[in-house]
Amino acid sequence: MISSSSSLIAAACSCRVLNAEVTFVEQELVQPMVLSKGSINRLTEARARVRIQVSSGEACGWGATYLSDVWAWPDPALTHAQRDGVLRQWCLRIASRLAALVGGEAAHPLELGLRLHEKVCEDKGFETDLTNIPVLARAMCLSPFDAAMHDAVGNALGISGMCLYDVGVPVRTRGDRWFKGQSAVGTIAAMLRPRPLDRLAAWLVVGKQDDIDRDIRPWVADRGYHCLKLKLQGRDVAQDIARTAEVVGAVLGSGCPLRLSIDTNEACPNAAFVLEYLQALKRHHPVAFERLEYFEQPTARDIRKHPQDWRSVTKLKPVLLDEGLTSLDLLPLAEQQGWSGLALKTCKGHSLALVAAAWACEHGQPIALQDLTNPGIAAIHAAIMGAHLPTINGVELNSPQFSPAANEPYVRDWPGLFDVRHGYHRLSRTAPPGLGAAVP
Repeated sequence: MISSSSSLIAAACSCRVLNAEVTFVEQELVQPMVLSKGSINRLTEARARVRIQVSSGEACGWGATYLSDVWAWPDPALTHAQRDGVLRQWCLRIASRLAALVGGEAAHPLELGLRLHEKVCEDKGFETDLTNIPVLARAMCLSPFDAAMHDAVGNALGISGMCLYDVGVPVRTRGDRWFKGQSAVGTIAAMLRPRPLDRLAAWLVVGKQDDIDRDIRPWVADRGYHCLKLKLQGRDVAQDIARTAEVVGAVLGSGCPLRLSIDTNEACPNAAFVLEYLQALKRHHPVAFERLEYFEQPTARDIRKHPQDWRSVTKLKPVLLDEGLTSLDLLPLAEQQGWSGLALKTCKGHSLALVAAAWACEHGQPIALQDLTNPGIAAIHAAIMGAHLPTINGVELNSPQFSPAANEPYVRDWPGLFDVRHGYHRLSRTAPPGLGAAVP
């Protein structure tokens, strides 16, 4: 990992939240993002600003996320406008009470982020006057504040927000209980790459109704995309096999060195369906099977209510838990059910993602990093995390495909990140302070 001095880590432990605010920007997608629960055409971007104090002074930090209600709160009884309004109210309440929610005392930002997640996601009495939204949506609402705290501490100390960890510096947090006598901070430090990547493979989302010539070939031919995240219906094995063969055949025919992941957005009825799909793909389309790297959350997100035994499936391909990971308490259960590893997202909390990633690596499990199509501040944050974590996919950044206009204010400072060339997002070799972004 990239080492920081013990004095800087000690200074990070003196982080105290002074105040916070959140603003909202409506962003239009240039094409719908189609999930099994519905289509997304327009989203609210929540931008959080947090001011903190450390021993060396004060600083501000930024974090952001899309309030993706179709993804986090797919309740057909409510309209998008109704859900969006409640999510905004949750963000506003978190901003007004952030100092109290993180304990009202100084601590390492990892501890503050875990306190925030625990209070907002697990305290049954929090915000009872608002609609009782799912825990995934609560985590989404708190995530920009968690990121902003880490960004602010990095800005205050003049170091990357990913360099607040050191194996040799004892820092106690509530994440420690997951590491058998070791500290979460030390385990995270040991997990981080010795040197962050300076380029990340660009992943193209291929929707269920996307036309190959219109929606896929231009990205492959003009920008060199060679990693595809294929959205499948998850209802009919033969139909999904045919679609997979169609897309893979077309892309391989262009000479592309294809990498493939599959996401049904929880639409598959059970693990047996996924097993049948994989067996049929291996039998009838072995090249496509070979290029397939992992499945992302094929079945229902609540793994307590809808348990599956994945052990037969994962003998063929990894299956990663995504929406189902809303608490660190679910990690042992996921392991018992045979999930291969984790598909992490910063939009569920920077602190949760780091501890979960370290736990997975300690247990020999693969991790991937997805991004919820987030643009701008949040995309930069995800890229920096992806450059430091030992992920199998780098990071999935979809905003150049779905909301390029939202990236425009950041292109000047991050041209290689948002303007994909030869199939890669490019980052500076010099890590910026904090998590890399401020509102222009």
